[in-house]
Amino acid sequence: MAHYFDEEPTLTTQIRESPTNTFANLERRPVLVSLRGELIAAPIPLERDRVTIGRALDADIRLNDFKASRLHAEIVGIVNRGTGKPEFRIKDLSSTNGTIVNGHHISESALNNGDKILIGDHLFRFDLLDEIDREFQQQIHRLLAHDDLTGLLTSKSFFTELRREASRSETEDRPFCVLMMDVDHFKLVNDTHGHLTGNQVLEELGGIIKAALRSGDVAARFGGEEFAAFLLDAGYPQALVAAERVRRDVEQHRFKSLHTGSANADEYFHITMSIGIAACPDDAKDPIQLVELADSALYRAKSNGRNQTSAYQPALAVTEKPLPPRRTN
Repeated sequence: MAHYFDEEPTLTTQIRESPTNTFANLERRPVLVSLRGELIAAPIPLERDRVTIGRALDADIRLNDFKASRLHAEIVGIVNRGTGKPEFRIKDLSSTNGTIVNGHHISESALNNGDKILIGDHLFRFDLLDEIDREFQQQIHRLLAHDDLTGLLTSKSFFTELRREASRSETEDRPFCVLMMDVDHFKLVNDTHGHLTGNQVLEELGGIIKAALRSGDVAARFGGEEFAAFLLDAGYPQALVAAERVRRDVEQHRFKSLHTGSANADEYFHITMSIGIAACPDDAKDPIQLVELADSALYRAKSNGRNQTSAYQPALAVTEKPLPPRRTN
């Protein structure tokens, strides 16, 4: 287990859902491609004729960035009456630190394909992408955001989503819980069955965890044999049910040894997992602190004999209310 902290300031960007814009049927659609931050390589569609960017809750693209103003800038799309072609402009909304396009502070400027826009610590590129381009950018973003072995989010992407959920929880008064999960005695798997089997175990664990959680819950591999998840609209009672479901499914799963040329060939074995839980807002509201508290509860589960679930506040961890049934897709 490890202590978790924000290794690099990763700023949460939230994109408000919006109706299709005037340019929805264009072959090449306007997007902002993030070149820095947690959405790196992700194409952000400009789904309104007028798109606002800033820290405000009602901004169309919300930046959790203290260098950005509440309503920092806006991008406007119009159809040129003379040519009938779309045109796009960006306007600074009297921001404190200014809007920079291609290295120059602007009050208002035309946007051309490939222009770079700096707002606070966020760097974007304005692009006109066709369907193939958009799919390519989305695929790059998926590859960067997910662990290539398990298919779960990376720890950095997990913290991005966790910050977003913490912000939503505070705004909408919605509880959620964080789970920290660690395989018990995983070193023995590698020592006994080989690292190839160890990798196969981790890959299967990713599938077990995803299947045990509800659609919408978020899971990640933190590195090594440690995993994490957060559960939407869940307090301790629901989180305990979900954690026990994960723990039980791991305990009951038969893993196959891939160690060839020895007595271990075609051998099946079992492993166990320990889990710690922390709840927002009962334990903390800060996402980093929640992970640390869940990690503390995980340490207690390990100390108490492993293969068990532990809550940061055991007195609050009762199980009257079950989670909805697990997803079937």
